[in-house]
Amino acid sequence: MIPARIDRLSWSPFHTRMILALGTAWVLDGLEITIASAIGPVLKEQETLHLSSTAVGAIATVYLLGEVFGALFFGRLSDKLGRKNLFVVTLGVYLAGNALTALTWGNSAVALTFLYLTRFIAGAGIGGEYAAINSAIDEMMPAKYRGRVDIGVNGTYWGGAILGTLGTFVLLNHMSLNVGWRIGFLIGPVIGACIWNLRRHLPESPRWLIMHGREAEAEANIRQIEQAVESSGQTLAPVDESKAIEIRPTRSHGYLSLLRVLFKELPRRSVLGATLMITQSFLYNAIFFTYTLVLTNFYGVDEKSAPLYLIAFAAGNLIGPLTIGHLFDVIGRRKMIAGTYLLSAVLLAISAVLFNAGVLNAITQTIAWCIIFFFASAGASSAYLTVSEIFPLEIRAQAIAVFFAIAQCFGAIGPVFYGWLIGEGEDPGKLFIGYLIGAVVMAIGGVVEIFLGVDAEGKSLEDVATPLSAVTTRPRATG
Repeated sequence: MIPARIDRLSWSPFHTRMILALGTAWVLDGLEITIASAIGPVLKEQETLHLSSTAVGAIATVYLLGEVFGALFFGRLSDKLGRKNLFVVTLGVYLAGNALTALTWGNSAVALTFLYLTRFIAGAGIGGEYAAINSAIDEMMPAKYRGRVDIGVNGTYWGGAILGTLGTFVLLNHMSLNVGWRIGFLIGPVIGACIWNLRRHLPESPRWLIMHGREAEAEANIRQIEQAVESSGQTLAPVDESKAIEIRPTRSHGYLSLLRVLFKELPRRSVLGATLMITQSFLYNAIFFTYTLVLTNFYGVDEKSAPLYLIAFAAGNLIGPLTIGHLFDVIGRRKMIAGTYLLSAVLLAISAVLFNAGVLNAITQTIAWCIIFFFASAGASSAYLTVSEIFPLEIRAQAIAVFFAIAQCFGAIGPVFYGWLIGEGEDPGKLFIGYLIGAVVMAIGGVVEIFLGVDAEGKSLEDVATPLSAVTTRPRATG
């Protein structure tokens, strides 16, 4: 009865605390990426670490590799050891990695090894956060709120990007560079430390506990949640006995077993998840990691001013999920996911034509990006929502990790490809073609959603994806 008991709840202060404690993972990632991007050029200065351009570029690569490793490693442990254990551990790993980065002392071989190791550790912590936290939020969130909450939380990545931009702008322009860049890497750990205590007092996912045969703990945790909701003045409705589901706890799944389940038993859902994640990752990495090059090489924006354009760009990305996220619950997953992907593709194609015609300037180009990514951001967030709700609970965190890792690997192609197209800004025609390619990529995601999308709005997770351990006469979700 645990799924039914969770889904009957209305919003309460408990749910707000859970979102504050767990949702900051995306704020931290946005903060981290932005700070690293802004601080990178500073690390080439004589008064800081005096790194080469190649050494600076490798910092982002190592961080992304850490994210992939962390997602796969901690995703496996999250399904095996529990959501709470992992979302406390992954935050600790991130805090340690970032704090140690600030202690880097020079550019010798040993110092560089230390720098890259700390960036890998920080990335691993954030990668693990994606798997453990998406699982925990979905499993403890009532079905009627799940879509808007997931999309809104994933969208807060851009709130972190805004904080990172403002923070580094102040630090690098009003402090000694050798001190400012170090404090920049400590902003995330300070925020993380503030939510540490909130996370420690959250309950373990009752769904995960019952799937592992820990019935007494599951009952204690669901009662803790219900009591927190009741203390806010709610009167809980009776539980619908017809919603009961019988399960027989089974062993945990390794990645070989996971791949068999994903691509043999659930091939349509696996293709859907992979397509949505890959297409949004390609577009985002292509535009986000090269937007300053476009502004400086094609529009003559000063390098020091270019990061400020990110604030407007990030604002569009943040506002989109927060304002239209509820429509994914009201109108439905398939219509909204396909719609946001296809609309962002059409808008990107239109902006490509305007760019090639030479009618845009730095401001109008940024406005165009804001409008495009108002919709694209909600679509990208819905990709994470999709992979976190359409697979069985026993393999949920690992499935998120697998598709996140796949998306990061394909997404890494974008910055290199678009960087080559941009060059020194001598041929806008190349970038015009690149933007059209990005539009086609997003359109593919929208079309696949139309044909393979899962109508999960308002449904219990167990109705969307029957647990592998379920003992039931209902047909199992396949394809």
